[in-house]
Amino acid sequence: MADATPEMLAAEALVYGSPLVASLTMVDAVVRRGLGTIGPTPWNTFGHATELAGPASHFVSVNNDTVYSVAPLDLSAGPLLLHVPDTGGAYDVLQFIDAWTNNFAYAGRRSSGTAEQTWLVAPPGWAGAGPEGVPVIVAPTAVAVIAVRNYCAGPDDLERVRELQRQLTLTPLEGGGTPAGLPEPAAGVPEELLFLERLRLWMAAFPPAAPDVAFQQRFAPIGLLDEDRSPYPDGPAEWAAALAKGLAAGRERVEAATVGTGDPTGEWAANLHLFDYNLDFLGPGTRDEPQWRIADRRAAYLSRAVAARAGLWGNHAYEAVYATAYNDADGVPLTGAHAYALRFERTPPVGAFWSVTMYGTPEYLLVANEIGRYSIGDRTPGLVHGEDGSLTLYLQHERPTEEAEFANWLPAPAGGFRPMVRMYQPQDAVLDGSYRLPAIRLR
Repeated sequence: MADATPEMLAAEALVYGSPLVASLTMVDAVVRRGLGTIGPTPWNTFGHATELAGPASHFVSVNNDTVYSVAPLDLSAGPLLLHVPDTGGAYDVLQFIDAWTNNFAYAGRRSSGTAEQTWLVAPPGWAGAGPEGVPVIVAPTAVAVIAVRNYCAGPDDLERVRELQRQLTLTPLEGGGTPAGLPEPAAGVPEELLFLERLRLWMAAFPPAAPDVAFQQRFAPIGLLDEDRSPYPDGPAEWAAALAKGLAAGRERVEAATVGTGDPTGEWAANLHLFDYNLDFLGPGTRDEPQWRIADRRAAYLSRAVAARAGLWGNHAYEAVYATAYNDADGVPLTGAHAYALRFERTPPVGAFWSVTMYGTPEYLLVANEIGRYSIGDRTPGLVHGEDGSLTLYLQHERPTEEAEFANWLPAPAGGFRPMVRMYQPQDAVLDGSYRLPAIRLR
């Protein structure tokens, strides 16, 4: 791309690098400020949510089915021993995510069972020896995340989950050193170019797989390979303006691809392969099979960007399927100005559980409502089924007046909304597409 303009390269860099920047920005926030009810969490420790997620959890498409624990890892200080408690058969998943948002390993109910277990989490290229009999998970980047989800049936189940959280620990293998943390942006970088500055620093600090390193060479003309100093504080004004314009175009490209996953006919978009962009680092608990790998690496970059935009730190479909809808059965965008029905002749076939969660648009955050209900599903007490076994859920802003409808009500915001169906440990009928979610219909 010798003839590529700075604007074109900046747009391409946004698509390529936005997952790295989004993920490490979130990691930094977890360390410094916490996330939702998770307080500030030092490197190499677990921070725990104290309740199910609500509107205060400012995390894209956060789930309301499980209680989160998050560990920001800095393995520059050496390997860590991870202890996982026995959940007694209850659903849990420990998802290992590198700096580029690759899900590089899993532990938990689906992949390793629910019995007590110990793992060694090691830095890139580690060739040491851990305790005998302890399996090793090697992280592709020195900074990574363990995202833990423990099933919670509701407020009355929180104490059981908190006891599990107390037993979830990370311990340095050999004393451990001081974590290096994240490189800080240079002073004086204009706000509109901070994305590029973070990408420049973090690409160098946390290199991706070799094919991606080769791809990154195309970004040399816009300063992303500059190692000695940042080019952005004092770059030519015309150049900086072109970069800013390109970044805006890249964001538009990602946004269009994100919204484009919604079907205008009202079909649910269950992109079973949205998180299949990890082509290089498939460790314990992952499935290294052709159907779970995006063959075209360039296409994988856009998929990765969309995943970070709409569902940062989401799981592969074989762990959990996420299906979204933006429009009703007539192709009209969903809005709290109308009332809708979602009728299941057959509820989702899963090995664990399923839910429908409500998000406002365009932020994809939970929105406060009068009854504090943000999701509904097979864990919701008091659901009313039809005589034929069907289940109809009511998605609307106004409170239903009939008792049965109120029991099956998922409150919607007053404006636009996007519900998401989650299916944990989906059965083959979900993964092969033979099970189809019903369209949302105007009442």
